Amino acid sequence: MRTKARLLASMCLIGLPVFAFAQDRPLSAIDWLDSAATAARVAPAALIPDEPATTGSGSVPNVTVMPLGENAPMRIGLLPPSVSGLPDTLWSGSDAATLAKVLADMPDLTLPAAQAVFFTTLLADAAPATGKSDLFDLARIDAVMKAGAVDPALALLEQADPKRDPAFARRYIQAALLNETEDTACALIQTDPRLAPDYAYRVFCAARAGDWDTAALLLGTARALETITPAQIAALERFLDPDLFESEPPLPRPADPDPLLFRIHEALGQPISTRSWPVVYAHADLRDVAGWKKQLDAAERLAAAGALGDNRLLGIFSQRKPAASGGTWDRVSAVQRFETALKTGSVDAISKTLPNAWNHMKAAGLAVPFATLFGEALSKQTLSEPARSIAWDVILVSPFYESIAAQGDIPKRHVFDLAIATGWIDPVTPTTAHERAIANAFGTSTGPTPITELAQNNELGRAILQSLRAVQAGADGDLDQLSKGLSAMRALGLEDAARRSALQVLQREDAT
Repeated sequence: MRTKARLLASMCLIGLPVFAFAQDRPLSAIDWLDSAATAARVAPAALIPDEPATTGSGSVPNVTVMPLGENAPMRIGLLPPSVSGLPDTLWSGSDAATLAKVLADMPDLTLPAAQAVFFTTLLADAAPATGKSDLFDLARIDAVMKAGAVDPALALLEQADPKRDPAFARRYIQAALLNETEDTACALIQTDPRLAPDYAYRVFCAARAGDWDTAALLLGTARALETITPAQIAALERFLDPDLFESEPPLPRPADPDPLLFRIHEALGQPISTRSWPVVYAHADLRDVAGWKKQLDAAERLAAAGALGDNRLLGIFSQRKPAASGGTWDRVSAVQRFETALKTGSVDAISKTLPNAWNHMKAAGLAVPFATLFGEALSKQTLSEPARSIAWDVILVSPFYESIAAQGDIPKRHVFDLAIATGWIDPVTPTTAHERAIANAFGTSTGPTPITELAQNNELGRAILQSLRAVQAGADGDLDQLSKGLSAMRALGLEDAARRSALQVLQREDAT
């Protein structure tokens, strides 16, 4: 039940837009896309008499063997095939160690459409990879954490049973600390102290349980054995007896991000700013105990990483009226004024407030969350220039881009965008380098590529990851990779994600 509850929470948290595969046949046929049709053509097996099994040869059949005591491959994932649109064989044709390396080398994805595909692929419930599947499962969890989605990572870890392996236990304990569920982390350590990442965690948990003598003994032992860092010693000494250090200056900021030190500093009344730490730490600033400015900064970081739902972002933006100006405050004020104008239905008010709100959100890397929230409503407004043209900027990077673009009277400067949105690019002539690169991806298929060949060899998951890597390289300026990545996404059946990625690249190019 806890895993199911966490699944629902995690999907709401990151506003996960589960993608659907193209219904039409993709440019390059992939076996798994036709599996249903193939299965339908298979004739039922003939009935055979109920008699002892026999063999027609003396050859030894293939037998899968595993050393005694070795963990059997586990199946982990939060999104079943009926939800993710991905087949059960997503990973089963790939070597786990190879997949783990691919994930370790993945760049940070900055296009929301690519982020959505990445999350959905990593959270998909599918058969395990071949070889040492734990290596890939750990890499998946690390990638989800790195992207800022702590709740889904915890749900995956619960499925994997952290008690069975110290590597899973360490990640579970650290994720629980970041999620403010220290009790579950400490319960695991107290059940089996060998699962603690190091002695510092054992000291911390003993103190939280009120066993101060054991905590002090463990700290002294760890210091003597030099199994604990000076930074951990300094923090734990104050945690165990804060009165002795009342006149001492605050502890220095830890050199490296660490969940345990992060929580201890907070308990000592010396919270660590999360702004320069990995994005997953920003969840701590979403709590009510944090000031509104901290909540806003954290929400913007997490939303830009695809790890916070758009409605949650808007909710934090709408908490109260800004009491200051500049930076974040101007952005919040602009969005609030636009939302109020949209609710009133006043064309003049919408036209006046839209440009300022849109420009502020684009500058913060939040154009797509803004478009997701307001794109459909804007399509119902009859605006005049220049607000009308800006409204189309918003609509074309929203999830409703295709249906609205097919119906609307789109401005001339958006002709190429319209061609991408509707998938009918042949009559349009690209005019910029980015448009030409995108047009190449949406033109005639050039046949198999190294990425699509992976999918044809039953390595669909690896192929998706490689296509996302190429698209990100394209977003960073490598237009040849942009063409290859978008073309591969389309060949893999990710037509909607390819179109949205292309439109998001064009929107960024227009903003420069």
